Amino acid sequence: MAKRGKKYRNAIATLDRNTRYPIEEAVAKIKETAYASFDETVEIAFRLGVDPKHADQVVRGTVVLPHGIGKDVSVLVIAQGEKYTEAQEAGADVVGAQDIIDKISGGWIGFDTVITTPDMMGQVSKLGRILGPRGLMPNPKSGTVTFDIARAVKEAKAGKIEFRVDKIGNVHAPIGKLSFENEKLIENFRTLVDIIVRARPASTKGIYLRNITVCSTMGPGFKIDLSLYR
Repeated sequence: MAKRGKKYRNAIATLDRNTRYPIEEAVAKIKETAYASFDETVEIAFRLGVDPKHADQVVRGTVVLPHGIGKDVSVLVIAQGEKYTEAQEAGADVVGAQDIIDKISGGWIGFDTVITTPDMMGQVSKLGRILGPRGLMPNPKSGTVTFDIARAVKEAKAGKIEFRVDKIGNVHAPIGKLSFENEKLIENFRTLVDIIVRARPASTKGIYLRNITVCSTMGPGFKIDLSLYR
């Protein structure tokens, strides 16, 4: 097992593992125990009572957090005709068609999000082996395959995030930066929790929200009091 650094050990010494904190207190403690020299991301991890082996218990979705995630998102749009122009006017960083597909095929990955129109998916699907493993493949369920290009670009720029339960029932997502005001982190947290709660599969039995933990990139995790969310 890797040995933790002194700063991490000092931070975790303040943590009571048996305590579940209100989100207001957890955010304050995350900031109190932060020690990294960069603006860490504040992250949330859910442990859900679902069995992702069953298709009807897969929890996934998207959400535009009210205060974004504190990251400048580079948006690529693959489109043609009037949708090409629409993407440019909406503020996409890169817009192209077959030329961009060829460039990506050659190894270029200079973007954070890919949006395309349904009529271009035949060509874009050929990039699956490149974009898929990086989580960049456009998908109608995430709103990245659409004819409403302007809306998709604006949502991506605003910090739209996609979440999906992993093989053991966990969901991980960012909710902002350590430099955010406490209230902004709290509001982002509550927005995401509300979306996750409403995404509960009808076939799920028993306790759905089993655990929620928040932490910064380098810091310890703080368990959240779930009494308000059940």
